[in-house]
Order: sequence, then C-alpha cells, then structure tokens
Amino acid sequence: MSKIAESIGGIRGFFGEVSAELKKCAWPTRPELFDSTVVVIISVGLLGGFVAACDLVLRELIRRVI
Repeated sequence: MSKIAESIGGIRGFFGEVSAELKKCAWPTRPELFDSTVVVIISVGLLGGFVAACDLVLRELIRRVI
C-alpha cells in the first residue's frame, strides 16, 4: 500500500507544481489573443497558397519533362 500512497503523493506534488508554474505565466489579454489568432490564420493561408502554387508549377514542369 505504501507504493500506491507514494504514487498518489507524487501525482499530487506534480499537479501542485504545475499549478504554481501556471500562475507565474503572463497570459495574453483577449485583444492580444485575437490579434495573434488573425496573424496565424493569415500566415497559414499565405503559406498554403505558396505551397499550392509551387505544387502546380512543379507538377507542370514534371509533366513536360516526362
């Protein structure tokens, strides 16, 4: 039984430390979070468009070579 008690105590200690560390974090405000989300969505869209354009160009080049 002592191994189980040690395990439970270790788990409680872990979550206590996690809670303490999360309280130290500087969380973004709602406007900062919204702005960051917009930047990420636009960046993903631009990168996706670039990859799609490269794919189309390279596919056409390979078709012409073969």
